[in-house]
Amino acid sequence: MRLTAEGLSAERGGDVVFRDVGFAVEDGQSLFVTGPNGAGKSTLLRVVAGLLEPATGQVRLAGGDGESDGVSGACHYLGHLNAMKHALSVAENLAFWQRFLGDAAMPVGDALARVGLGAIGHLPFAYLSAGQ
Repeated sequence: MRLTAEGLSAERGGDVVFRDVGFAVEDGQSLFVTGPNGAGKSTLLRVVAGLLEPATGQVRLAGGDGESDGVSGACHYLGHLNAMKHALSVAENLAFWQRFLGDAAMPVGDALARVGLGAIGHLPFAYLSAGQ
């Protein structure tokens, strides 16, 4: 797969947040986005994820079959504020989102096992590291 962005610009309240951003990321590569507070890093990621419309430019995802399409159906955005409740267990937090998503959601136990956290689902979410 190949993720590309060409000529991306974003605006907020009439002010330009960033202008003419472009990149290409191939399978197995990563993209490191850095900058000071307010530089537009989160806005860029929201545009790439399809959560915000760019003022200009486009983001494309080309699959292994050579077809190219939008990104929003193939990616998820998890910002630094993750909306998890620290007092609830890991499993309880996931159960909330499972109810919210309905039939589209994977069972909680299966989801925890899939990411290697099956043994700690009973722990408070606050015990997890950012990497977990």
